[in-house]
Amino acid sequence: MPADPGLAELAPDQRLRRLELTVTRRLNGLLHGQYRGLLPGPGSEPAGSREYRPGEDEVRRMDWAVTARTAVPHVRQVDADRELTTWLLVDGSASMEFGTAELDKRELAVAAVAAVGFLTAGVGNRLGAQVLRADGVRRFPARSGRTHLLALLRALLAAPRPGATDGGPGLGPAAGAWAEPPDLTDGLDALHRIANRRGLVVVVSDFLDGLPDDPGQSAPWERTLRRLAARHQVLAIEVTDPRELELPDVGLITLVDPETGRRREVSTSDRRLRERYAEAASAQREQVRQSLRRSGAAHLALRTDRDWSADIVRHVHAQRRLAAAPAGRPRGGAA
Repeated sequence: MPADPGLAELAPDQRLRRLELTVTRRLNGLLHGQYRGLLPGPGSEPAGSREYRPGEDEVRRMDWAVTARTAVPHVRQVDADRELTTWLLVDGSASMEFGTAELDKRELAVAAVAAVGFLTAGVGNRLGAQVLRADGVRRFPARSGRTHLLALLRALLAAPRPGATDGGPGLGPAAGAWAEPPDLTDGLDALHRIANRRGLVVVVSDFLDGLPDDPGQSAPWERTLRRLAARHQVLAIEVTDPRELELPDVGLITLVDPETGRRREVSTSDRRLRERYAEAASAQREQVRQSLRRSGAAHLALRTDRDWSADIVRHVHAQRRLAAAPAGRPRGGAA
């Protein structure tokens, strides 16, 4: 059951309050340590040494100077960085307007942004965002504070659906003229140029932009995402709807490509057609998963028909287990 039934019917300010309550009640408190965030890491500030614990500590963290001086194995201790800058890339393309459950994909993306914002909030921490729209990339500078986060969420909730000409409250003018709507690669390139200091990068998208027809080929955004992951911790939040994965048997329907507007009538009564659709959708999602894995990004999959807050909880716990895993134990995989 989704965490926020009826969220789409609420007024923007009511939706903001509902999102904040969901995050603070169900998610906040899971992250012990102010700067661990959604992707716990070892930190970078020296904080002394302690004795090595076999089976728990990684050999690469050995403090050889202290070990040689005391003749007892020691490991370095580090504190996480004192300030965290989080950059969000939010996909606002036409394909994100689709939804057949309590939330559509865009509303689920806003919920994910709320979770990231509230969970990474802290003294000195900053949050910036770029939103992909049909008329360009909308930029929100990295700033700290609850007021800034609420302004970003309000702007996302109030943004017009594709086809509207108004930029919406808080969005401001487009960053520049685009011959074609910017795709995910454009957004990642722009983010790579401005995210100079190491931090957390969160990409919220369905990751369907430019996928080649051959499932064995890499996604066009994979290379840029890999460049970001070389400098930052990267979390890819994949947003999907159940009807993108399988077709129900409901007779004749019209399928519409939200990006191009192309239409096609199909009969879902054809069992073989439904099977081919499910197979193609599964191959497409596997293509996305493999591209994300190769890029080095952590992968969090959210669906419009699931409890998104519970999925985030499971992701956080999985990332903590990976971070605490001893050296030699297999790491990786989507949570």
